[in-house]
Amino acid sequence: MHTESYVYLLTNKHNNVFYTGVTNDLIRRIYEHKNKLVVGFTQKYNVDRLVYYEICSCIVVAIEREKQIKKWSRKKKQALINVLNPQWDDLYWSLC
Repeated sequence: MHTESYVYLLTNKHNNVFYTGVTNDLIRRIYEHKNKLVVGFTQKYNVDRLVYYEICSCIVVAIEREKQIKKWSRKKKQALINVLNPQWDDLYWSLC
């Protein structure tokens, strides 16, 4: 049984808008964001570039981590991304 879950950070092409989300299927969820299938914030602001993600043991852990990251300042989120993705590449393409 697949129990892994993910917390992820998306940005737009200018890297000035952040979205933090959680899912149990990262590739599917990012595909939905990229194809504007998710109505709301990410669609409105073209936030579809995966710049950071973490694998969590279960959805409960992922949700708690998402809540934690959402409370962070922009500067702290940028620092998190810079550690693992200093070029701010769209990581979606490396997952496919």
